[in-house]
Amino acid sequence: MSKPPRQSPPDPVREVARDVLRAVRERDAYANLVLPKMLTERGISGRDAAFATEIAYGASRAQGFLDSVIEKAAGRSVSAIDGKVLDVLRIGAYQLLRTRTGAHAAVATSVDLVRSESGRGAAGFANAVLRRVSEKTPEQWVDAIATTDPLDRLSVEFAHPRWIVDSFAATLSGDELRDALAADDARPKVHLVARPGAISREDLLAETGGLPGPYSPFAVHLDGGDPAAFESVRNGAAAVQDEGSQLIALALADAPLTGSDSGRWLDLCAGPGGKAALLGSIAAQRNAHVDAVEQSKHRAELVRKAVAGLPVDVLVADGRATGFKPGFDRVLVDAPCTGLGALRRRPEARWRRTEKDVADLVRLQKQLLAAAVGLVRPGGVVVYSTCSPHLLETVGVVNEAVSRFGLEVLDADQVLPGVPNSGAETGIQLWPHRHGTDAMYLAALRKPEK
Repeated sequence: MSKPPRQSPPDPVREVARDVLRAVRERDAYANLVLPKMLTERGISGRDAAFATEIAYGASRAQGFLDSVIEKAAGRSVSAIDGKVLDVLRIGAYQLLRTRTGAHAAVATSVDLVRSESGRGAAGFANAVLRRVSEKTPEQWVDAIATTDPLDRLSVEFAHPRWIVDSFAATLSGDELRDALAADDARPKVHLVARPGAISREDLLAETGGLPGPYSPFAVHLDGGDPAAFESVRNGAAAVQDEGSQLIALALADAPLTGSDSGRWLDLCAGPGGKAALLGSIAAQRNAHVDAVEQSKHRAELVRKAVAGLPVDVLVADGRATGFKPGFDRVLVDAPCTGLGALRRRPEARWRRTEKDVADLVRLQKQLLAAAVGLVRPGGVVVYSTCSPHLLETVGVVNEAVSRFGLEVLDADQVLPGVPNSGAETGIQLWPHRHGTDAMYLAALRKPEK
């Protein structure tokens, strides 16, 4: 076994990445919330911040693949490795297999991190494991771990749990399946929404130097950076919001009704408030009013802050039992879901959800959609949406409701004209690799007149 390199002080940039992984592992923290705060507190910016982000988020996304590699290199299960050491092995292995960092730098800096906390013995172990990791290319490690099953290989190669690969494969195949999995690991652009009545998209484009989104008339795309650097974001005229989420709010506001729109709108699952704020901005221009429902008191408070000054009332209640009188013209059910459509923005999410979560979520989704159908007036529209492409959460829920309540599924061209290649048999399915949005699903359902 090679001796550990001579002791050096730990690299503060890699310390940040390690501490993010530790917060996720020990406290179930969210990497995308923890990391920015740590960077600010420790005064890390520029290229150093970009590198810390790359290895923290990258190691979080690739955790399953990295753990399989570490187990083979260590000759033991990751569950038998001390958590503090494992965090460092993950960022070290990620640098070796997924970045251009030189092998010596990746190993030496990782060993220094382990030694600083866990001593020479643990440092020697880390040195041996990472040197074994460095002996194979990423492709060779995929060959060593994956079976001959093509979907299993994709699961290993793109570091997605197999059940998620299976759920994508139910809709996509061939190169497009690979593209969708690869998109989950690509750094997403920052999407801003120019809230109508507060700022025009043209003014937001001029302020930010961004590019207009291709589908939403309110969307501005940025390559990166801190959105809070812009005054329009700080004062609430604009906000960070994926273009797919904007399209859901637009679909609700613009879907054709039978009869006139009295301006009574409802957001049945409003937290944390992004869609409610956009709906409220549109409602203000159309003399409409939005009731926003959120079960969690904390999330309801986030909604209140997001909709301040808009014609939106927030109710803390279960969306399945709001006590509202029926008769809404438009109802949005942005249902709780697995979140498989936003894996690129939530680095650790793919390892937190399990296939067992789906059944309970589908049950809740069906109940919320049924409640919405009961609250919308005849001739009114319910928009059902999820941030997931899983067929059980999308067309499965919608098809059952259509059959049960006799709902009319509005054509995509009636709801979101100009959005191409949605690929859903019922409703509209957006994809990162097709549309540059999160993998949002929506269906606009019109209630029959009696």
